[in-house]
Amino acid sequence: MKWSISTKLFLVLVAISIATVTAMGLSARISFTRGFIGYLNDQSTAYVESVIPRLAEAYESEGSWEFLYHNPRAWYRLLDTRVRRDGPPQFSEVDFAAVQLRMTLLDADKEVVIGNRDLTPGVPMRPINADGKTVGWLALVPYQQATATADVRFQQRQLKQNWLIGLGTVLLAALAAWWLSRLLVTPLTRIASATHNLASGDYTVRIPVTSKDEIGGLSEDFNRLAQALAHNEQLRRSFMADVSHELRTPLSVLKGELEAIEDGVRTMTPETLASLQSEVATLSKLVSDLYDLSLSDIGALSYRMADVDIAEVLQSTLAAFQQRLAERGLKVETQIDAPVIVNGDEGRLQQLFNNLIENCARYTQTDGTVQVACRNIDGEVLIEVADSGPGVPADILPRVFERFVRAEASRNRSHGGAGLGLAICANIVHAHGGTITATAAPLGGLLIGIRLPQQRTLKV
Repeated sequence: MKWSISTKLFLVLVAISIATVTAMGLSARISFTRGFIGYLNDQSTAYVESVIPRLAEAYESEGSWEFLYHNPRAWYRLLDTRVRRDGPPQFSEVDFAAVQLRMTLLDADKEVVIGNRDLTPGVPMRPINADGKTVGWLALVPYQQATATADVRFQQRQLKQNWLIGLGTVLLAALAAWWLSRLLVTPLTRIASATHNLASGDYTVRIPVTSKDEIGGLSEDFNRLAQALAHNEQLRRSFMADVSHELRTPLSVLKGELEAIEDGVRTMTPETLASLQSEVATLSKLVSDLYDLSLSDIGALSYRMADVDIAEVLQSTLAAFQQRLAERGLKVETQIDAPVIVNGDEGRLQQLFNNLIENCARYTQTDGTVQVACRNIDGEVLIEVADSGPGVPADILPRVFERFVRAEASRNRSHGGAGLGLAICANIVHAHGGTITATAAPLGGLLIGIRLPQQRTLKV
């Protein structure tokens, strides 16, 4: 049979309560019994001390113990410390039967005069002195258990009350255990149910946070997890839709071109081949970018770190784009400190700068301006690439490093971009321990700022 956590917790707490109460009850019983017997013996000892002077006085008055032989009544009268000379004996503090069973009067030779004749060796005896000599002995058999009726009733009543208190404690503990199990297990049950729904694909499930303890913290973490999974699922669906669209566009162009050639609508000319090559290049770059992103996501994108002069990499990148930038009439302004050394992968840094300059060459309006700066600032390398526009809408700026995110208007799909370049740039910068930001450029376009930790400065 499968028991719930609530049932297990309830049974464990009740079992602990029962074991604790039982142990305490047994301990209290043993302690009380022994203490009570000791109390009775102490009372009896005190009583003996009060009886001895009366026995000594009676001996002096009678001259011997003869008056007590076979005279229990006289013996009982002497045992009652509150008896009146002219009244009957009163046994209000010492039970008559207990006295008869436990006390014995012996003469000077320790021969029994009256009382309990079954004395065992070692029984405590107190001397009775009269006229300066020992005339007798009073023996008291210690209590081994309560024998007097009143004592037994008192003992039983106390033990019964102890067990009733123990039973009440167990009941209260059971109620507390039930309440505690409900208090702890109910939110766990909600979390288990919500987890089941989350595992089934319901990313909208949320858990109400009703406390600020560990369970409340767990509920908050679950809600954050569900929100993150919902966001990732939305990104996955958007990613698949964007990839499908980006692949379909050049494939459709290729298919149309090839069908036109097959039907004789178009002839195989250098221009036709150039158009096909352009679409194939677009597909190749898209697949390459997707491959780089997938490797970066799983941490498998290789980096060979070494001391790299960022200034040289930037200069070589600008030199490679010089003709293309000139064809579009773009003016390039540079402010590059040299040398600027970082610890990085030269090939990946070259890829980073290629993507940034490619964006400028592709999106900046004709006869515009591109600014490239590289400076040492407070132990960091600051790299800035800006263009003269068109700009990126303010609501798009925080998302430009996400995949397939493109600005509308001039920065759109018509320029051939798939929206993966800046995402790759962000991964490369993060792999080098740096940060990358996108803001509006003073020239009116986009400003990409990169900060990398500086390795050292070369001595010139």
